[in-house]
Amino acid sequence: MDDELDAVFFALADPTRRAMVAQLARGEATVNELAAPHAMSLPSASRHVKVLEAAGLISKRRDAQFRPCRLEADQLKRADEWMAPYRDFFEPRLDRLEQHLKTRMADKEGN
Repeated sequence: MDDELDAVFFALADPTRRAMVAQLARGEATVNELAAPHAMSLPSASRHVKVLEAAGLISKRRDAQFRPCRLEADQLKRADEWMAPYRDFFEPRLDRLEQHLKTRMADKEGN
């Protein structure tokens, strides 16, 4: 795994940063807007944003006194490509689990 992909997985390992990525998937947001849903200080939010920015997951642009952040999907695509072989491993198992649970629910409702 290369250093860029390491940085992406490190950044996504934190639930606050994942929530920020999810928020940015809906559109640009300032650091204040990214911090608002979380019980954290603005400097703490800025540290999370810097980790996401260092991983190439987000970028900032200048808009007067604001610095809106936006999601950069290329790094997410690379992470998705890296996980593809593992998805092929788990999907059949998850399908069997789903079928098993449906059978159990049908048996339970039939009692």
